[in-house]
Amino acid sequence: MYGALLIVAIIVIIALSVSVYQKTTNAICLSRRRLEGKTVIVTGGTAGMGLVIATDLAHRGARTIIACPFEEEGTNARKQIIQETGNQNVVFKLLDLASLQSVRGFASDILKTEDRLDILLNNAGVGIPGDFLTKDGMNFIMQVNYYGTFLLTLLLLPLLKKTGKPGEASRIITTASFLHMVGFVDVNNIYKANHYWSKIHIYGNSKICLVLFANELTKRLKGSNVVINNVDPGAVGTRIFDSTNIVFAPILRLLCLMFYKNPWQGAQTALHAALDTKAGEVSGQYFKNCEINRAVSRAYCDKIAKALWEESVRLVKLTDEEVEQCFKSL
Repeated sequence: MYGALLIVAIIVIIALSVSVYQKTTNAICLSRRRLEGKTVIVTGGTAGMGLVIATDLAHRGARTIIACPFEEEGTNARKQIIQETGNQNVVFKLLDLASLQSVRGFASDILKTEDRLDILLNNAGVGIPGDFLTKDGMNFIMQVNYYGTFLLTLLLLPLLKKTGKPGEASRIITTASFLHMVGFVDVNNIYKANHYWSKIHIYGNSKICLVLFANELTKRLKGSNVVINNVDPGAVGTRIFDSTNIVFAPILRLLCLMFYKNPWQGAQTALHAALDTKAGEVSGQYFKNCEINRAVSRAYCDKIAKALWEESVRLVKLTDEEVEQCFKSL
């Protein structure tokens, strides 16, 4: 009995030590930059970490466009941001990254109604809700987390290029994850359903694809005033765990909140990448705890990045003419 109690005590002490270490080493964005006259888009900016990010940017004076596929959630988030910040220039637009048609409609609307885009924060994503195909024939997790973001980013590039200026580049920030380390890119199969042993593997695949995308796009944007960087928020207690298991979801979320990060803490690296002066001078970087870090080594393979790019263009149904148009300023 005493042996069991000792083991429990040791586990508790280790858990508390981990918690103290994590909580004391979580970095905070220190930028005081104001954003009056700037326009930002935050996908998934209606809940969790995205809502924190959108609220912070609105508080700094930006025209803040939040996007998600849920009308009620988006409307309520807009009201909350306005109430908390006093910034009336907050807009909610519907966007379903699991639908190429929705992505195209959203991007077309933005290009028609907005005269600038300073920051595109690709924060939206799902956890592991299921291993099935969308109407577009792609794995749901992959399409929401990667292919939809890939298409949206390219379609909005002309406005980002128009806005960026020497010394003040437009910024694209994508939310990666430490789980990109379990991801591998089999270009010919990565978009398929019921092909991988685990939904966690699919999730990791989607996140390593975002890192490869940022590296490839950085090369293609060379000489322009647009940068793209990845952010790793760490383990954050949000609703993303709701898709795991009805029993384990609240436990996992609670553990992350206790030992790792809450949504406010998780948002800090994205805010750093969006606001920090030096962060706006680099591209293709992987930020963690508000500083440049390194992704897993295979995320820097140029051959894989190029092959993934070409296959992604095909899967999201972009024509050669459209791709060429994406790289032209408005």
